[in-house]
Amino acid sequence: MLSDIHGVLPALEAVLAEPEVRDADRIVLTGDIAAGPQPGRVLDLLTSLGDRVAWVSGNADRELVGFRRGRSGLAGDAIGAWAARSLRPDQLDLLAGLPATLRMPVTGLGDVLFCHATPRDDEEVVLVDSRPQRWREVFTGLDGDLPTVVCGHTHMPFARLAEGRMVVNPGSVGMPYGRPGAHWALLGPGVQLRVTDYDIDAAIAYVTEDSGFPGAAAWADYHLRARATDAEALAVFAGRDGRDSAS
Repeated sequence: MLSDIHGVLPALEAVLAEPEVRDADRIVLTGDIAAGPQPGRVLDLLTSLGDRVAWVSGNADRELVGFRRGRSGLAGDAIGAWAARSLRPDQLDLLAGLPATLRMPVTGLGDVLFCHATPRDDEEVVLVDSRPQRWREVFTGLDGDLPTVVCGHTHMPFARLAEGRMVVNPGSVGMPYGRPGAHWALLGPGVQLRVTDYDIDAAIAYVTEDSGFPGAAAWADYHLRARATDAEALAVFAGRDGRDSAS
């Protein structure tokens, strides 16, 4: 499964070339697919794979559609606004129609719920070290017989037990925090967190030349080289998972 591609075509191509991905029956996307420097090309590549791809919306996908349709300002997000303006009407319709969650059986794991951030909200934050009460909150209302939840949003991979469920975050294909590479997960019969190495220098040059976004070079250098460390990202996200309000 793939999450947080963020419109980075060479990272997506590298993952799709992995033998396990190339031969997989299904490729599940857990949101934030197009908000980045090559949104249209990423969407066209994924739609060319047909029914092999199962789609889930992320907050950034929702915001792209909202911006184009006058419902969101994307204030301060230059690349998001640029990406939204660059999408064709059919691509906007695709993103607008994506479900917030998807449930399907996976061999060895039983029924798996795929979502972007949490099952109830596409912007909530949960982390590998979020407290038990936080997991209890975000799992409110889930069926008791749902053993596995897959989420994204924070761009950092982990697999852990929480409230008796296996929770998997594959990390980010296109905007990794902590270390470079395209991060993803292989599900069934177990859980494997994977990272695909690719030529970062060549990818930055390609994104810079191909994108059309005025700040593409700086954006690609920062995100594809994973200049944000995992410690820095955790420090930012920790203030949003409710731990500061715990007593």
